[in-house]
Amino acid sequence: MVAVARRVDLMDENVSQADRMARPCAVSIRAVSKSFGQVKVLQETDLDIQQGEFFSLLGSSGCGKTTLLRMIGGFESPTSGDIAISGRSVIDDPPYRRRTNMIFQHLALFPHMTVAENIGFGLEMKKLDAKAIASKVEEALALVRLSEMGGRRIDALSGGQKQRIAMARALVNEPDVLLLDEPLGALDLQLRLQMQDELKRLHRETGRTFIFVTHDQTEAMTMSDRIAVMGNGRIVQIGTPEEVYERPNSRFVAQFMGHSNFLEGVVQSVGPDRVGMVTTRTGSLPCRVPASIQPGQSVLFALRYEKLGVSAPRGGRDELLATVVSRSYMGASVRYEMRTDDGTNLLADTGHAAQHFAPTTGDRVAINWSVDAPSILAD
Repeated sequence: MVAVARRVDLMDENVSQADRMARPCAVSIRAVSKSFGQVKVLQETDLDIQQGEFFSLLGSSGCGKTTLLRMIGGFESPTSGDIAISGRSVIDDPPYRRRTNMIFQHLALFPHMTVAENIGFGLEMKKLDAKAIASKVEEALALVRLSEMGGRRIDALSGGQKQRIAMARALVNEPDVLLLDEPLGALDLQLRLQMQDELKRLHRETGRTFIFVTHDQTEAMTMSDRIAVMGNGRIVQIGTPEEVYERPNSRFVAQFMGHSNFLEGVVQSVGPDRVGMVTTRTGSLPCRVPASIQPGQSVLFALRYEKLGVSAPRGGRDELLATVVSRSYMGASVRYEMRTDDGTNLLADTGHAAQHFAPTTGDRVAINWSVDAPSILAD
């Protein structure tokens, strides 16, 4: 078998995160940096990616994510540091000697070759005999569910089919690590969603290590076991999608991952179970305070739009009241822009199913949230 034979239990939904992290290290990066002339595009970076992980490098353009991916694949040389794949340093190895394959954003398929010839090209370079190549190509086509396409020309394929052929060409060489440089970036939304599902299926069925570069937060959260959020040439947080989204470690990550309201404040008090109050210009706001934050400390109170509730005022003394500035229908939710009495603007995304109160512009509302909803970040 081409790829399925190496399937591991890493992607079993019953396997815990701790079990996954106990797996052998597929890629180890130590003090790796990269400069182009006087411009340092990647600061000294340490990173371990476990065998069988779907690991995403997430960040905006120019953050260093593609440079890091290219260095893992051998297409760029680090200015400093070391890279090991499957426990062996590859810092001096060219791309063809590494147990990696890369799928580029523009796929780089050969238009003058058939589908089968494209998939088998790397095997031909390895001097495999024609019978072995034909067998492996057939298996690779079956893996991407395009068994009848071997004889077609590349220019006769749809965008999604070309994506699958690029995946088959990469997987047929049985790499330890598959590198994906924004391969879905040029697709329209519906096809992109379909190909996300396809990539997840291939990862699940092959059990290989996937390292995926993207600037799309939703894409990274949907597909990844872990995410490294990158900014200004460095990794700023690593964690599972839930950890990075629910517990950002900085304003940068909270802003990059989803949409949040931010209020500057000071921790006023901390009671049992770390439930406390943060004093802001809008008032004293309830929240659960992390153990690393102490009373009197300046903090950033971050509250995601979807965790803000909007209800009719009940006249309670501690209610946070606001006036609706605008209401925007967004399909799956309704977005309310509200202004508190001190002039602070807050936004809330309210799902239709949960909303039995539908205020309009100019209405007075009460804003509420769970004490576990805000992220309290060191200022």
